[in-house]
Amino acid sequence: MTMMTMLPEVLFTQNAGLTDALIACINNKTKPLGSLGKLENLAHQIGLIQQSTQLALTQPAIIVFAADHGVVAENISAFPQDVTWQMVENFLAQGAAINVFARQSGIQLHIVDAGVNHDFGSRETLLNRKIALGTRNFAQQAAMTAEQCQTALQHGLRLVERLPGNVLGFGEMGIGNTTAAAALMHKLSGIAVADCVGAGTGLAADGILHKQHVIEQAVSLHANVSEPLQVLATFGGFEIAMMVGAMLAAAERRMILLIDGFIVTSALLVAAKLQPAILDYCVFAHCSDESGHRKMLAALDAQPLLQLDLRLGEGTGAALVYPLVQASVNFMNQMATFASAQVSEKSE
Repeated sequence: MTMMTMLPEVLFTQNAGLTDALIACINNKTKPLGSLGKLENLAHQIGLIQQSTQLALTQPAIIVFAADHGVVAENISAFPQDVTWQMVENFLAQGAAINVFARQSGIQLHIVDAGVNHDFGSRETLLNRKIALGTRNFAQQAAMTAEQCQTALQHGLRLVERLPGNVLGFGEMGIGNTTAAAALMHKLSGIAVADCVGAGTGLAADGILHKQHVIEQAVSLHANVSEPLQVLATFGGFEIAMMVGAMLAAAERRMILLIDGFIVTSALLVAAKLQPAILDYCVFAHCSDESGHRKMLAALDAQPLLQLDLRLGEGTGAALVYPLVQASVNFMNQMATFASAQVSEKSE
């Protein structure tokens, strides 16, 4: 299978002068050096993304991509596939956790049907980008055709092109997608399947072992697949592929990317294989309680800001971390310097 598609080029400008200016700005605030910890690192990162010491956050958004997975036919989920479309209805009714958390932080929420096995009809608040009624069962054949994968990537790109702000979080919904994410993790990181597989929506130990065996057999079936986009088409989901395209487009626009949990990070694994500089634009919200996420983060050399034992998905971690992003920007823009506050600095 040959995969060719036009994707954005993601670069990260290295500017020694700006780096020095940001460090000086951070260190001159009325506090001991380094006393705001990871918030200082975050402010520095945002300054490099925005190429300025005057930081700004505008119209933050989270896109939740929903899709179904053919691999659920292998009995790898504790919940039936219908939960995917039922949860999309819950999102549209403003009843899910992501609705609550996005609303409390003033984040615009967009719900995308990337490939749910359900007919929603025409809905004003649902972005219909359905590729098909779910992917195929990757335990038997590739989840997507090359053309479907390319279409999903392009949908993700175009969705981001229309957004007005400079902060974008990513969420997902799809019964079976922890299985797809674990397969992507194994193929792209080389980490053993057993270390990639977790409970997902609540599997017991025997269910986790079965899920592991399904992935191992699928990996053996598709042993010749290695190139990142081929891996994505073979083992991924429509929601994961759309996230890859959206992430690349967001980084090209120099947006701040809020990375949620296990499934979102698996999409980032693909994006980073295609454009390594994308990682410089990423704020890693949290370390998921889903087994494997810690190792996935380590493979990306990522330092998550929160540890809340979350494993819900939906972009909830991205919404919860946004106030910390705000705090890092606000201390840079609003906190007094030693000189302006006439506060004595540390003695030599």
